[in-house]
Amino acid sequence: MTQQARSDTASAKPESQESGSWRAVGAVAGWQTAASLCYYTIFAATGFFRDAFSLSESLVGVVLTAGLLGYTVSLFPSGAAVDGFGEKRVMVFGLVALAVALIGVSFAPTYALLLGSVALLGAAYSTAMPASNRGIVGVAPAGRKNLAMGLKQVGVTAGSGASSLVVTGIAAVAVWQVGFWVIAVVAVAYAVVFAVQYQGTPGTGQFERPELSGLGNNNAYVALVAAGFFIGASIFSMLGYTVLYVQDVVQASPTVAGVVLALTQVTGSIGRIGAGTLADRLGGANGAATVALGQLAVAVALFGLLVSSGGGLALTILVFVALGLTIHGSTGVFYSCLSSVVADDDIGAATAGGQTAINTGGLVAPPAFGILVESLGYDAGWMLVAGLSAAAAVLLFAVRRRT
Repeated sequence: MTQQARSDTASAKPESQESGSWRAVGAVAGWQTAASLCYYTIFAATGFFRDAFSLSESLVGVVLTAGLLGYTVSLFPSGAAVDGFGEKRVMVFGLVALAVALIGVSFAPTYALLLGSVALLGAAYSTAMPASNRGIVGVAPAGRKNLAMGLKQVGVTAGSGASSLVVTGIAAVAVWQVGFWVIAVVAVAYAVVFAVQYQGTPGTGQFERPELSGLGNNNAYVALVAAGFFIGASIFSMLGYTVLYVQDVVQASPTVAGVVLALTQVTGSIGRIGAGTLADRLGGANGAATVALGQLAVAVALFGLLVSSGGGLALTILVFVALGLTIHGSTGVFYSCLSSVVADDDIGAATAGGQTAINTGGLVAPPAFGILVESLGYDAGWMLVAGLSAAAAVLLFAVRRRT
């Protein structure tokens, strides 16, 4: 799509009743937090799954893969629903569906039914990015879209961290399933509040197959989606192996390793807000692409430093904290850039494409990382992630030139 076409589309943009409202931004960010609180329970409950179903570590990994696959294959239908019916309906439905799926996971009597329930949980979570991104575009104050998107993306890390605290904390005094039930109740309660308070933006009124040919002709969008694959590969490799690296190489306790992972989530939240603020000052899609490019370039150097650090605890913590600011902190400006290079009516489908690329990277890279660790050691794995981050930086440079 040409710049002129995007400008013509923007002039006809459907306005939310809450356009320019930080309160509405907060409502969308709260919804994202509630949705992530539901989905990331499966990561917090891996130990409980292993004990309840007598699973090996590899079979526990299959549970997480089932959730990510359900999430990925449902993204385009969710994006089409958002474009057709507006984000509000999809968000309310999605949060209720997440609560129902959580209950299903908690009552699954066999491993096969657990996999199916987790896949449904992932499918329900597929409503999150297409709907919340469209909501932010509709309600963000003028000139502050990047910051608003960053604030919304903080909901992912906040929900993830909170789910770990709730599930493991309640399991210390009751059966682990109670944590799932508590989170399901919270999700339904927020869905009711959200349905009453949030107005949303209208859709086209029809559920239609996304016009991917138009998006495919948008060179900036295609390059950005390709960058998303490498960003996702880097993010999920970090998520999957930070704890193991700190335990195996640094020789720290599981508690310390968990703290390091939590710190990456905290700094990831800070990075999303800071990156969004800077991108707003630079302006437009070009500004967002520039900030993301800078974050990925710094990440390449940080992965190199991790390789040369020698496994010292203090330096390792500092490197992972900085990687949180860069790798985990890049998704907010990634999505705000994506929403700026496509027509507003295509944001749902465009987000589905971007998230599919991120998830695909998450499905492919961690196994490759694990193979390298087993055969050559962690240094080879981190050099792989450095190369993935470098590839993302090159593609973001191309996006910057095309915007």
